[in-house]
Amino acid sequence: MTRDADGGADAAREPWQAALDDPDGFWLEAAKAAVWETEPTVGVDTSESPSGRWFTDGRINACRNALDVHVEAGHGERVALIHDSPVTGTVARLTYAELTERTARFAGVLKGLGVERGDRVLIYMPMIPEAVIAMLACARLGAIHSVVFGGFAARELAVRIDDCTPHCVVAASCGIEPARVVEYKPLLDEALEIARHEVPHCVVFQREQALASMVDGRDHDWSDLVDGAHRVGCTPVASTDPLYILYTSGTTGRPKGVVRDTGGSVVSLKWSMGAIYGVDAGDVFWAGSDIGWVVGHSYIVYGPLFKGCTTVLYEGKPVGTPDAGAFWRVIAEHEVRVFFTAPTAFRAVKREDPEALSMRGHDLSKLRAIFLAGERADPDTVEWIARVAEVPVIDHWWQTETGWAIAANPIGLEHLPGKLGSPSVPMPGWDVRVLGEDGRP
Repeated sequence: MTRDADGGADAAREPWQAALDDPDGFWLEAAKAAVWETEPTVGVDTSESPSGRWFTDGRINACRNALDVHVEAGHGERVALIHDSPVTGTVARLTYAELTERTARFAGVLKGLGVERGDRVLIYMPMIPEAVIAMLACARLGAIHSVVFGGFAARELAVRIDDCTPHCVVAASCGIEPARVVEYKPLLDEALEIARHEVPHCVVFQREQALASMVDGRDHDWSDLVDGAHRVGCTPVASTDPLYILYTSGTTGRPKGVVRDTGGSVVSLKWSMGAIYGVDAGDVFWAGSDIGWVVGHSYIVYGPLFKGCTTVLYEGKPVGTPDAGAFWRVIAEHEVRVFFTAPTAFRAVKREDPEALSMRGHDLSKLRAIFLAGERADPDTVEWIARVAEVPVIDHWWQTETGWAIAANPIGLEHLPGKLGSPSVPMPGWDVRVLGEDGRP
């Protein structure tokens, strides 16, 4: 592999340059990896630059690309989802066939409640398989989900209800923290009282740790509805139709709803799984985040499933469930290939177990790399992780507004030499350049 004078690899830069030189051609080629109802002839429409629109004449369904295509290809028995919950002491595995069946039936539930293409559904759930099923069921119908971090305060939840005006809210009765049970339903009830928008239906998944009281006529028990539901198929939507609305934290004022479109999400996330993270179908990928954040959308739910990977849904903490060895246990037990989390999580592990004694006895031989994002990755933490885990530790840069990496070290193409403080090279779709003090690149 030839290398540039600054140490970067040509292969890592080629996609970015190709997407700059011929964005239409680059994205049409990348789109071939997706399954379309109507294949696009337009890669990117730049007529309203700088806001490009991707695959404007294409029709697609995100749920089909995440689930059905793998079953149709004969991979239904491959594990799609591992739910690892130290707070309940359980581990559950769902195959692609099982996840498809459960998603199709819950899509039938939503359809029975009147949810149609383009309707919004607000999801307020902890890290349980039903949360993933609810997201995928919305995508199956062409509905738009808006996931709110489980346990968010009632007033903040009400603001989001008023903004996205959902036809239905899907919630769980509670979330489980290391030292307490957080009842979600009273928070939801209060939010619905505060909100100006009237939600006609709430579907509640009852967890045995705290059963929710139900409001007659509005609230429905998840299990009761699923028992009587019929499977429904995938509704094709325009590539430019929204897949989801995800609200930023609101630290700069009123929370802002970021709208991600469907076709662009499928293509970019599937491309990134191979190119950036270096994983393929059948590999186990774990993003240690929450579905309420963009990392959870992109790399717990959609990206890994688009690629045919096994994704880990972890209902626990870096420390305290039960100790600082939680990450190492999950990586070893489920043979995780690539792990992705925030630097804060590892700072907590390092603070509690600086010598990584809790790593002993855990076989990490399947682990290829650890990715960090979401905040500054300080050199001390990066160097500590690399030393104890003995794998590359890769920082990359992106945010809610982008959905995937702006700049990254694409180990699926070429693993660049590490440089602390640098997110490496730009990814396709972004024209990012570093300027010197003279203002020149």
